[in-house]
Amino acid sequence: MDKRIFLVTGATSGIGKAVAFGLAKTGETVLLVARDQDRRNAVYQEIMSQVQNPNVEILTCDLSSLGSVRNFAAFIKSKYPRIDVLINNAAIVTRQRQVSADGNEMMFATNHLGPFLLTNLLLDPLKAGGAGRILNITAPSTTKPNFDDLQSKESFNYLTVFGATKMMNLLFTFELARRLEGSGATANAIHPGLARSNLMHESPAFLRWFLWLASTSPERAANDIVRVAILPEFETVNGKFLHKAKEIKPPAYALDRAAQQKLWELSTELTGPPAA
Repeated sequence: MDKRIFLVTGATSGIGKAVAFGLAKTGETVLLVARDQDRRNAVYQEIMSQVQNPNVEILTCDLSSLGSVRNFAAFIKSKYPRIDVLINNAAIVTRQRQVSADGNEMMFATNHLGPFLLTNLLLDPLKAGGAGRILNITAPSTTKPNFDDLQSKESFNYLTVFGATKMMNLLFTFELARRLEGSGATANAIHPGLARSNLMHESPAFLRWFLWLASTSPERAANDIVRVAILPEFETVNGKFLHKAKEIKPPAYALDRAAQQKLWELSTELTGPPAA
């Protein structure tokens, strides 16, 4: 337990995979979390063949399922009384409206509710070391959530819904950071920039082509996330929006305290009390 413990969600592709490689190179304990077992195993084998870090562990959790998140958090807490860094990276885009096993719209469930619940369930081990870091990977979205239709039943546009979940990541981060003040643990949001991945694979070809041209490599985007995760100068940074390891200004709505608190309250109602 003298090594730092990093937990990364969405570690099978894109930025998450690149972050996993970067952290594995430290030689410290890296917990790779994904829902697809075959892809997760393939990434693990690739890391082990190149980095050979015996402290890398692969784990399964479906962030769209509240039950899966609770079971996963209970397992983590039973095995790791301390977590040094939690990186909430997992995200999905679905062009058609889908619902999770709990009846929640799938992007809302995976991109916000799952990370919201997982983070809250792991707050004790994150606080245990006195300096736990929570890094929420998101984007400078300006799309405001529709609090009267969080499940997108009345209106569904996949880019709008995805954008709203990215704004939720920001609202959640800033509310969480305020609640963590004085605990030693910190919460920050990171905008990695556009990076090549299969996140938008359901989008029209012209949009995928444009994004590919405008994007950098996952490894380049991941470098800055790894820096924030491991460097001592970020230990006390709290409640910031970071890009290239520097603070940037978030969209104005993300700083709306009433919206932050409302999202927190509604998310708590949907996920239940944070007990595992």
